[in-house]
Amino acid sequence: QVQLVESGGGLVQAGGSLRLSCAASGRTFSSYAIGWFRQAPGKEREFVAAISGSGLSRSYADSVKGRFTISRDNAKSTVYLQMNSLKPEDTAVYYCAARQYGNLSYRGDEYEYWGQGTQVTVSS
Repeated sequence: QVQLVESGGGLVQAGGSLRLSCAASGRTFSSYAIGWFRQAPGKEREFVAAISGSGLSRSYADSVKGRFTISRDNAKSTVYLQMNSLKPEDTAVYYCAARQYGNLSYRGDEYEYWGQGTQVTVSS
């Protein structure tokens, strides 16, 4: 079992940057694929990015490709989401999720563990 805690959210102007962190407790962190998802008010949760347990495979939603970068440090049991060139439409609560022994997935229902979320607000 793993517990996830997100941090790094906040208020930023359009064009700015933020780096989100997802810190995990528990052992065998490298056996978990990690995904980032977001949910804006009145909208469904959507996939943002995912990274394999080894860090060798990554996937991004088209809406963030070229602006966001997902990475991980297994020694620190932490996954990062570097967000650059932020837009007002990136405003949402961002969640990280873990999937043990699985491949990357853009489907939230394939992730077993979720963090509590961190708010990102981008002003125009």
